[in-house]
Amino acid sequence: MPKRKWKDLSRRQRALILVIASIQLSLAATAFTDLARRPPEQVKGRKLTWVPVIMLNTIGPIIYFVFGVRHNRHRG
Repeated sequence: MPKRKWKDLSRRQRALILVIASIQLSLAATAFTDLARRPPEQVKGRKLTWVPVIMLNTIGPIIYFVFGVRHNRHRG
């Protein structure tokens, strides 16, 4: 199957790619910013361990926020 070029895609396909890419970049930027600002004791594991995880497409930042951050749940 020949590789398709950007110009061969429909407007809808181009728009979808741009939306997905912007979501992916926004999630990664938010996760990296959070990781940089969060104290080490609020991160599960070493901070440097989470850097390659966050780089895993769209799923990496989600994994970081679900499994990498210590959430303080106050009851009362």
